Amino acid sequence: MTHSSPVGHGHSVIVGPVRYAELCPAGRALLVENGFTLIENDQSTPWTAADLAPLLPTASASVCGVEVFDRDTLAAAPALKIISRLGVGLDNIDLTEARSRGVDVVNAPGGNAIAVAELALGLLLSVCRQIPSMNHNIRAGTWDRYVGSEVGGKSIGLIGFGATSQVFARRLRGFDMDIVAYDPFGDAAVADELGVRLVTLTDAVSEVDIVSVHAPHIPATHHLVNADLLASMRPGTVLINTSRGGLIDESALVAALHSGHIAGAGLDVFEVEPVSVHNPLLAFPNVVATTHAAADSLEAYHRIGLSTAQAIVDTFSGRRPQALAN
Repeated sequence: MTHSSPVGHGHSVIVGPVRYAELCPAGRALLVENGFTLIENDQSTPWTAADLAPLLPTASASVCGVEVFDRDTLAAAPALKIISRLGVGLDNIDLTEARSRGVDVVNAPGGNAIAVAELALGLLLSVCRQIPSMNHNIRAGTWDRYVGSEVGGKSIGLIGFGATSQVFARRLRGFDMDIVAYDPFGDAAVADELGVRLVTLTDAVSEVDIVSVHAPHIPATHHLVNADLLASMRPGTVLINTSRGGLIDESALVAALHSGHIAGAGLDVFEVEPVSVHNPLLAFPNVVATTHAAADSLEAYHRIGLSTAQAIVDTFSGRRPQALAN
């Protein structure tokens, strides 16, 4: 009697995300159970192009974090069949080049929507109630009661109305907020269910108290929040960004914060990461910053760890993986 080999036998998977074994044990186990050989990043920082280079020639698949798969990288990986992105954003992958080489690219849409939405809410409350400043001062021996602003009853404009924005809107309903959103492809039925009005970009930012960015970073949206758009916001607007740093022109935001036109900002993402301590945005006490960690919840890692691993198993089993990006 002959026994067939597991689908992953003879195939190596390069795993770029840091702490993958710790954060995605179920997804990792699925790959191992199916016979794949895992080459994992044991560093505390993401792989650079130099780190990735010697692994590419024999790689059959990739669990991809933030490492870059551009034209040169893909050309160096002739056996690669699938890039399974541990997350949503695909701006670090050349989709056109991958398509031309027959490499499937998948992501995990919605898998981290709850985590990102909840951090956006945390940033909003932190900015409006100055929570980080009070925490810092009390630890420094200062008992200073800050007077902040309530979120309840305010108006908010969402730039983008995808999975994360929709989850965010559900949470905001508990604050009795008036919610509008701009998205050229927004789902009108979902918007109606959530009590969200779909409007133009100008209307989404000009007559609200808070603006929260939830759009993909593509060439068409680079610096979407620029000096002109910031100027169109009402004085005292609070700005939140948990999407990608490139959506905001940081120099324009610095100017708007300096003038007081923007009352504060909650930023999980920056144009250059890791962000430099010398970034002028960090000099403002009304800017609350986090480390591109919006998607980093245990629950989100479990969901996306399993879905990205399953996509690799499906590909080598001859099944079409879900969430194909190309």
